[in-house]
Amino acid sequence: MLAVLDWLKADNSKTEFVAIGPGIGPLADELRKRQIPLYEWSSNDSSGMRRQSEEIETSLCQLVKSVKPDLVHANSLAMCRLLGRVAARINPPTTGHLRDIIKLSATAVADLNRNQKLVAVSEATRCFHVSQGLDERRIVVVHNGIDLDQFQPRPCTGWLHAELGLNRESLLIACIGQIGLRKGQDILAGAAADIVKRVPTAHFLLIGERTSQKAESIEFEQSIRRRFDVAGLADHLHLLGRREDVAKILGEIDLLAHPANQEPFGRVLLEASAAGVPIVATNVGGTSEIVLDGVTGRLIPPKDPIALAEAMIKCLTDKTESQHFRQAARERVVHQFSINIAAQKLSAFWNAVLDEKPETTGI
Repeated sequence: MLAVLDWLKADNSKTEFVAIGPGIGPLADELRKRQIPLYEWSSNDSSGMRRQSEEIETSLCQLVKSVKPDLVHANSLAMCRLLGRVAARINPPTTGHLRDIIKLSATAVADLNRNQKLVAVSEATRCFHVSQGLDERRIVVVHNGIDLDQFQPRPCTGWLHAELGLNRESLLIACIGQIGLRKGQDILAGAAADIVKRVPTAHFLLIGERTSQKAESIEFEQSIRRRFDVAGLADHLHLLGRREDVAKILGEIDLLAHPANQEPFGRVLLEASAAGVPIVATNVGGTSEIVLDGVTGRLIPPKDPIALAEAMIKCLTDKTESQHFRQAARERVVHQFSINIAAQKLSAFWNAVLDEKPETTGI
């Protein structure tokens, strides 16, 4: 969303934006950096405890009425629900983003259906929620976009090899995302032995961190380490944690592995495609809307380490195919998933909700 706002501002859009949210944190910092007015509001009280539902709803209604926007947009599922619950109590139309594929209760679906319109980040996300009872007439699909200047093909300089203490002949396979069962890093661990057997110079980079403190999440992360240890591949696993230089890293790797078990519309797939990195991904959720099997990358069934290993070995050893994937993926992103295309579609969506009002509007 921040990238969309940046593009619309640079394109001299007539839309003016204000934000409602917590006054501290990374998002607040980014909004202030962009000189977007921020009206401080939180569902928690000063001690950090969540307020009662009625108090949350009343305070949000009062703030919206004081700001007097022409339209209110929620950027998360939780806020979409909350906005739906207060939609009848505020004057401007309400819209929101659906960025997740998760099972919802009948109450949650009813909350979402009270919004005037909703945006799904993929056709898969839209279909999933419609199957749960969301009004299909309320939902349109607007794919996320990517900054093509920030993410673009770059020549490998070897700096990442040096950071990891590896020689330049080593092949770097990255798996980027939050460490957890949904992202399927355990499937990659299960495929590693077969891959190294055929491609001995293969090294595996896990980029991301575990955010959950649940016992099963901690065990999941530890199990990945154990599988590499048991296979005698501890020196082939590199845990990089959270990184702020993913765009730079993509220029140094040979393959992106994305073995997710569920994926509404993977941003990292757009980033890798824009950077011209070959991709092997599981065919789940909205992934096939980004990666075209055999054209811009390889799609495999989920939870299948054998299929994952075979597809990755093919990409690592068939230089002709991988080069084709690099070029085709970049071209597809340029023509379909650039940030300017996403911003234009989202702006058109908002204007349609507002009945194409010609005057300057505020969101």
